[in-house]
Amino acid sequence: MLHRLIALYRENPREGRLFAAISLGFLAIYFIPAGTGRFDNAVLEAVYLTNWYAREHVILCLLPAFVIAGAMAVYISQGSVMRYLGPDASRPVALGVASISGTLLAVCSCTVLPLFGGIYKRGAGLGPAIAFLYSGPAINIMAIVVTAKVLGAEIGLARGVGAIVFAIVIGLIMHLIYRHEEHDRAQKSKRGFGGDDDGKPLSITIAFFGLMVGILVFANWASVPGSPVWMAVYDVKWTTTALLAAGFAGLLIWQWNWPVKQVAGLAAIVILAAVIFPQHPQLAFAIGVIGLMMIALTRDQDREWVDQSWDFTKQILPLLVMGVFIAGLLLGRPGHEGLIPNEWVQAAVGDNSLTSTALASVLGAFMYFSTLTEIPIVEALMGAGMGKGPALALLLAGPALSLPNMLVIRTVIGTQKTLVYCALVVVMATISGFVYGNIQSF
Repeated sequence: MLHRLIALYRENPREGRLFAAISLGFLAIYFIPAGTGRFDNAVLEAVYLTNWYAREHVILCLLPAFVIAGAMAVYISQGSVMRYLGPDASRPVALGVASISGTLLAVCSCTVLPLFGGIYKRGAGLGPAIAFLYSGPAINIMAIVVTAKVLGAEIGLARGVGAIVFAIVIGLIMHLIYRHEEHDRAQKSKRGFGGDDDGKPLSITIAFFGLMVGILVFANWASVPGSPVWMAVYDVKWTTTALLAAGFAGLLIWQWNWPVKQVAGLAAIVILAAVIFPQHPQLAFAIGVIGLMMIALTRDQDREWVDQSWDFTKQILPLLVMGVFIAGLLLGRPGHEGLIPNEWVQAAVGDNSLTSTALASVLGAFMYFSTLTEIPIVEALMGAGMGKGPALALLLAGPALSLPNMLVIRTVIGTQKTLVYCALVVVMATISGFVYGNIQSF
């Protein structure tokens, strides 16, 4: 009988896999521990975390990131990408440019994904693209400063040095592992490739993307009490964002010949929304982004910008939401419990042993941290007995990786490369944390 079933499966494996998936899904639902306190609370935590993510990150972080990624795919010269970031570019130059570019963003592990997909799709080599992917959320200057202030100068310095080294080393290792595959990819990219510049001077292109990145950064400028300089910028974040948006609108009219009436009309609606609903700046921001895309959609020369942005949105957003929900179910929100009890976590990372440091790296890799939230979480864990080694490991792995982040990276570079990248981050974070923790213990 077993041989007959195996033969039937081989005759139609697709139906066999579908039957197995339906059966496993039914069993999971049938035996789900609904009604137990921990499970019900974990489901609520998943809903709360997903709701918080939608309110705090989708409009202000992901919408502009999708728009920027779409613009990268359309308005950045492929020749420039291949020259500075391509598989055949100079390694020091490519990794240096990618790391610096990522550093300037100071975004979370999810917001960097559309931008990573944009430069990789445009022809960037795997190594530079990975360096950019890691450096965006990890080498956050303010996060490093706040880490030093809250957790101590030594761990702040260790985080800064470790993150910079990680971005370059991980990018270089990924390039070396897949150098032959990347060489073939570079040759395919060159076939039939000629001059693809749209005639815009380099200064105009830099201004175009610089203004959009500035809007993304300042719209998401977080409050950090106790830092006068940071809070001074925070107090004028929306004024600064509005000025950058005005400059961007002017650039579109000047260089891209957008109709003044349509741009002015959109600006008037955005201002009206900001005046009527000052307590909900996300509304005015969303109107601005959607209106921008609607104008571009009506222009034949800019319609591809919308198409590319939509491609990134439908590829990335569902996976991010699903990943955030699963992360909330397992680990809960910061300060709250999911299916995994906090006591287990604290007990597992309570010393500077290799096991504790490795567990902290893995835990950080699966948790979702928005910008700067990892610091109070690590502070609370250290207060509960977490060792300095595991703390550094979590700081190096956590901001750069998360479950939703992994799900999306897989769709861009494939399962194998994603596993290698995640393993490199976890292993390097573990080694760095272990060495640091044991040095500190002497």
